[in-house]
Amino acid sequence: MEVTTALALTEAEKEVAVGGAAIGGIFGIGIGVILTALLVFWIFQIIAFWKIFTKAGEPGWKSIIPIYNGYVQYKITWKTMWFWIIFVVSIIYGATNGIIQGGSTSVIVSVIELIAAIAYCVIQIISYVKLSRSFGHGIGFAIGLIFLYPIFILILGYGKSEYKGADL
Repeated sequence: MEVTTALALTEAEKEVAVGGAAIGGIFGIGIGVILTALLVFWIFQIIAFWKIFTKAGEPGWKSIIPIYNGYVQYKITWKTMWFWIIFVVSIIYGATNGIIQGGSTSVIVSVIELIAAIAYCVIQIISYVKLSRSFGHGIGFAIGLIFLYPIFILILGYGKSEYKGADL
């Protein structure tokens, strides 16, 4: 077996190697920039939720604890019962999705997964409408939350919206 060294490469092979390294470097820099931007955006989201919780009379630290922050969000916008329903629906969806990914699919499992996904989407949309109403906004803001959630959460947190109470 022959070992190729940099000295034994032809000019064309050297150009290909340098071009590949340049493309890899550009790709790596691009991924780094994207990840940095996402990290900054994520930090703004955390601060926005902190402010939303504070506006609603809840301690801001509750916004950084996974799952519990969802519970508190449902508490300030709706009823916590719906949080538990969506939590169970998410578990069912995850379990059925795991079964389907495993290759053992049946019509019943597929139907259960579809129903769970639809139920999740419907409850989330209603939750966004309730969140919008609980801060004094209308259906237009709720549509913004549905389609441009990260931006409208920032508007809700950093804007002048005042908490009006849970929209039961």
